[in-house]
Amino acid sequence: MTQADIPFRKEMRFEYGRAGTVAPGVRRIVCNNPSPFTFHGTNSYVVGEGEVAVIDPGPDDADHVEALRRAVAGETVTHVIVTHTHIDHSPAARAFARAVGAPIVGALPAPPADGEPPIEAADPDFEPDIHLADGEAIAGPGWTLVPVFTPGHMSNHHCFALAEGGILFSGDHVMGWNTTIVSPPDGNMGDYLRSLEACIAREDERYLPGHGPPIDRPRPFVRAYLGHRRMREGQILRCLDDGAATVPAMVARMYAHLPERMHWAAGRSTLAHLEHMVETGRVACDGPPTAEARYRLP
Repeated sequence: MTQADIPFRKEMRFEYGRAGTVAPGVRRIVCNNPSPFTFHGTNSYVVGEGEVAVIDPGPDDADHVEALRRAVAGETVTHVIVTHTHIDHSPAARAFARAVGAPIVGALPAPPADGEPPIEAADPDFEPDIHLADGEAIAGPGWTLVPVFTPGHMSNHHCFALAEGGILFSGDHVMGWNTTIVSPPDGNMGDYLRSLEACIAREDERYLPGHGPPIDRPRPFVRAYLGHRRMREGQILRCLDDGAATVPAMVARMYAHLPERMHWAAGRSTLAHLEHMVETGRVACDGPPTAEARYRLP
């Protein structure tokens, strides 16, 4: 399976700074922070009417915080919820929560082990007022959000199921426009694959991701996502069989279709695959699996 086999959607109707309804009782405001990693920008969601929750207030962007304030004018924000603490999702929580007088709900990432570098692109100042617990509901009038622990993209990543609408707010775990980067050491491919399998076992009818348009018929979409990861594992084994023994050599072969500026990100996910494949005995290396290591078939 190639990326082309995943039914991506690139079309997305929106206007920066304006709330648009994307499902019954759900409004989306897109932050003006487009990039190769965020697509058009970060999707912030307002759930409910009158008494509402806001999911993923986004980066440290004063204009976006003001757009969120306009979107909930005249309403009471009961919770400011964060799916994970990358800098395009959580930093605005502080300013927005202060402005509306609501608690921040989220989870902290696993602390780096001794000698490990800081987590890439992480919000170092995030501190939730309410610490998430898997399955512990957050509720308001007419809406119930249930956190679903989905580590992999980041160790503290949670999706949120809207019980009344068959909707899963999927954060960066599953996105409709592209595959998700898994970057060690905080990102973990084994966890990520298990989290995809957990999503396949669910019966959600629609995903609202952290970037890009909604995903309808999510179960076959996630199966394709998982199939893509299995395809990458097969490619890695063929690279090793052909003598490509380093992460850069593998990336040059597997991602020749990408511009070179994206090879760094591809290398992070390749390393995550190699870590998982060493852990499961399908690949070997001398010493711990790192971006600089040489790999071989066992």
